Amino acid sequence: MSALICGSMAYDTIMVFHDKFKNHILPEKVHMLNVSFLVPAIRREFGGCAGNIAYNLKLLGEQPKIMATVGHDFEPYAQWLSQCKISCEYISKLDAHYTGQAYITTDEDDNQITAFHPGAMNESHTNSIPQDAGIEVGIVSPDGKLGMQQHAQEFVEADIPFIFDPGQGMPMFSGDELLELLGLATWATFNDYESELMQERTGLSLEQIAEQVEALVITLGGAGSKIYTQGQCIDIPSAQAKKLSDPTGCGDAYRAGLLYGIMNEYDWPTTGRIASLLGSIKIEHHGTQNHYFSIEQFKARYLDSFGESF
Repeated sequence: MSALICGSMAYDTIMVFHDKFKNHILPEKVHMLNVSFLVPAIRREFGGCAGNIAYNLKLLGEQPKIMATVGHDFEPYAQWLSQCKISCEYISKLDAHYTGQAYITTDEDDNQITAFHPGAMNESHTNSIPQDAGIEVGIVSPDGKLGMQQHAQEFVEADIPFIFDPGQGMPMFSGDELLELLGLATWATFNDYESELMQERTGLSLEQIAEQVEALVITLGGAGSKIYTQGQCIDIPSAQAKKLSDPTGCGDAYRAGLLYGIMNEYDWPTTGRIASLLGSIKIEHHGTQNHYFSIEQFKARYLDSFGESF
């Protein structure tokens, strides 16, 4: 099977603040916020939701295809994807724009403050879902608003099941728009904060949201995740990480695990555990695409983490 990953491509500028934001942000002064965080180290990494998801899915032995719009500065990233043998067939380069740029500061509690310049991502609607390319599953991850809406509709028209993953793009949508996208999707996934925002904007409970899709996945960071499907809630444990280095991109790794499980027709408890383990492996490494494993190594670690094979 081939998966089409719709979403952002970006350069991540990652900084670590060797303290806690809560020690410097006074709740009673947030209306006049003026803070500066000293970050002794800085790194520039390849990122973006689509790139991160595809990278992790490729590590599991699949052949993901990225559909995204990028800018005139994309060449170094294109060379990296070529090195990783990830298809750029559906990536469009727009010379009048920059590739998306994320500036991420993480504190000692793994809280993050991110500034994001979308650049070419805002033109994602200029791409269309291919109708005859052998795509059998897809994901609509954070991207330009028009592109996310268009690609969801095109997945339906092409009879391709897909995951709706609005992520940090959720604030762009009204409650009615979110419900419309949810109604088109086959599956949906949110983190804990996003699930609260989804409930607030739509007026639906998690159980009611879950009724709109075949499965609703809620990630809870170190507390694991929950999968609502067929009227039940499946608790997925987190996989033990060897060390906690950088949470950036863990959610994208998890979503690659969901796609892998769906593509290989695993049950939801197994799919959730695969996704959980991917997130744990990612958090052990700085950056979003600097970890590596063979599928044999992954299966061995799965056995060690959960006491069973898949």
